[in-house]
Amino acid sequence: MEGSKVKPAMAYKKFQSDQIFTGYELLDDTHVLITNTEGKIEDIVIEADAGGDIQKSRGILSPGFINCHCHLELSHLKNVIPPGTGLVEFLCSVVTKRETSPDPSEGGTSEDPGKLKMQAIINAEKEMYDNGIVAVGDIGNTADTAEVKSKSKIYWQNFVEVLGFTDEKAEENIKHYQSVLTALNKIRNPKSEIRNSLVPHAPYSISPKTFKLINELTKEQIISIHNQEHPAEDELYKTGGGDYLRLLKILGVNQSPFPITGKSSIRSCLPYFNNGQTIFLIHNTYMPEEDIEFANDYSKRNGLTLVFGLCPNANLYIENKVPPVDLFIRHDCHLVLGTDSYSSNWQLSIAKEIEAIRKHYPSIPLPTILQWATINGAKALKWEDELGSFEKGKRPGITLIDCVNWTSKKLI
Repeated sequence: MEGSKVKPAMAYKKFQSDQIFTGYELLDDTHVLITNTEGKIEDIVIEADAGGDIQKSRGILSPGFINCHCHLELSHLKNVIPPGTGLVEFLCSVVTKRETSPDPSEGGTSEDPGKLKMQAIINAEKEMYDNGIVAVGDIGNTADTAEVKSKSKIYWQNFVEVLGFTDEKAEENIKHYQSVLTALNKIRNPKSEIRNSLVPHAPYSISPKTFKLINELTKEQIISIHNQEHPAEDELYKTGGGDYLRLLKILGVNQSPFPITGKSSIRSCLPYFNNGQTIFLIHNTYMPEEDIEFANDYSKRNGLTLVFGLCPNANLYIENKVPPVDLFIRHDCHLVLGTDSYSSNWQLSIAKEIEAIRKHYPSIPLPTILQWATINGAKALKWEDELGSFEKGKRPGITLIDCVNWTSKKLI
C-alpha cells in the first residue's frame, strides 16, 4: 500500500500516530493512514507523500477491535457478582441472580426493572462502540438485545445459547431456542450485519441428544461452546461427580445426566460435531496440552474450523487464573479475544484484555496480540472482507489505543 501520493483535489481523512497497526504488522510514526470521508481505506503512505491536514495523535492506530465473546443481555449484572467467587459459585450466582434488578444508577427507576435492564444493555453496547469494537460474537438465551442491535453500528454474530440437560426434553428445548432464533432473524439494520446461530452452552449443560440436534441444525455455521473453565467439567465426564453437581441441583437435576466417558469434557463432546462448523472454544482456562492436540487433530480430520477464544479478565475476575496461552501458541491455534459479560468483568474493553495478556505473558510480541484482537477475529467470524485490517477498500473502523493506560477509543 505504501509509495503512492495522495491527490490534493480528492477528499481524504489522514491519520498519524506513534505507530500504525495494519492488522498484521506495526509501522512507525513516519506513516500516514488515508481514508475517504466514509472511512474506507485508501492507502498507507509515508508522511512526505501525505500532504497536509493530518490528524495526529499519540498511541497506536488500529483497525476496529473484534470482540469474539460477550453476553450483552447480562449487562444488568454489573457489580452484582463479586470477583473471586470461583467458577461454580459464579455460575450458581448467574442462575439465581440473572433476574436481579440492576443498580438504578445505570438508568431508569427501581420501580421499572425492565427499563433498567434495557438501559444496562444500551450502556454496554455504547461502551463497546466507543471503545472501538466493531464486531461482537454475542451469547444470548433470549431476544432481549434485539431492539438495541436493530439500531447498532456494530456487526453482530448472535449465538443463541441452548441449555438442555436431558435427552427427554431435548426436542422441546430446541424448539424454545429456535423461537429465540426466529425473533433475532427478524432484526433488520442497514447500518450493520447481523447473523444468528444456535449454539451449545457448555459440556455440563447439554445432553447427548441435544448435542446431536444442534449438530444437525448448524451445518457450516459459526457456533461456540464454553470449554474447560474449571477442573470439575472434566470430572463430570470422567466420574459423574464433582462440584458441578451443586449447579445441577439448583437447576432441578439431582445427578449428572451425562454419560460417564472416562475422558475429558472436550474429548467427550467435540466428536458430536462433524458438519463443517466453525467452532469457537471459549475460555479454555484449564485445557491441558493433550486436549489441545486432540481438538486440533479431530477438527482437521472432520472438516471443522477451530477457534480458541481468550477472555483473560473474566478468568481473572472469577478465579484469578489465565488460560495456557503459551500452549495455544505452541500448537498454532487460531486465537481471538473476548470480554465476556459485565457479570464477570470490570469493563467491556479489548484494550484491557490485551493489557492482561501482556502482563501475564510478557514475552508475546504486541503485534501478535493485536492480530488476535483484529484480523484473527474478523477471519473467525468471516467478516475479513470488510473488517480486521487496513487494506484498500475495507471499512474496518479506526481505533486509537493508549498503550500507557491501555484504553481505546473509536476515531471512525
